[in-house]
Amino acid sequence: MDEARAREILAAAGLPPADAALLALGENAVFAAGDVVVKIGRDAELLDRAERELALAGWLAEAGVPAVRPAEPKALLVDGHPVTLWRRLPEAVRPAEPRDLAPLLRQVHALPEPEGLALPRRDLLGGVERWLRLAGEAIDPADAAYLRERRDSFAPAAAALTPRLTPGPIHGDALPRNVHVGPDGPVLVDLETFSSDLREHDLVVLALSRDRYGLDPAAYDAFTEAYGWDVREWEGCAVLRGARETASCAWVAQHAPTNAKALAEFERRVASLRDGDPEVRWYPF
Repeated sequence: MDEARAREILAAAGLPPADAALLALGENAVFAAGDVVVKIGRDAELLDRAERELALAGWLAEAGVPAVRPAEPKALLVDGHPVTLWRRLPEAVRPAEPRDLAPLLRQVHALPEPEGLALPRRDLLGGVERWLRLAGEAIDPADAAYLRERRDSFAPAAAALTPRLTPGPIHGDALPRNVHVGPDGPVLVDLETFSSDLREHDLVVLALSRDRYGLDPAAYDAFTEAYGWDVREWEGCAVLRGARETASCAWVAQHAPTNAKALAEFERRVASLRDGDPEVRWYPF
């Protein structure tokens, strides 16, 4: 799904595509349209996740966790794509930093399981097959096979880990980009990966960002200080990191058919994994 296709779906949903500003194009196309934000999923398989995200937002509101709120309570299915509407947040007062994320995660990690809402496990590797299928012939079949082998190795290893923290609700994609710092403070956004699993999943994300994506070590230290623990002290960290690296490579692959930069980045990432080099820099595209 490219921007042109996403705007066709906006029009089919009765929203004003000419006035909508594209905010992001990844697993979802995200548009700002007036006082709402519209999220369009890549395919109908994501409908259940979109509906759960709306329910989660209500649960977090009741728990007092600052998070994005729905503008409409139900997801739509438009031309085979799930569409959800969200209240548009006030303009950010500054970019989010890792230290803004830590207290939000502490709040989420203190929550019990939600009543009446079953959270899935954090199936970090569950999207690998779909992303590789979407990549099709744009990627080397040997690279696709390599990532499938990694998935099949890391999945049971991750399931066998003994956590340091008490398992329960997690955000699932705990990065500063999923925090919006408005006039009333930091707010969690992008709730679609909320799960019930090892809390360490949320902490490995920034540890990987420090090593792969150029996160300033001082910013990482500020995060761990605010949270109260550094997940790198845990013996299971390398396993969760390896699983996340595998998923991150496959996620990029889905963009390869229409984006030459994505293909180049995919090949860079796979090569670094094959070489066993944990410090090769990965880039957005």
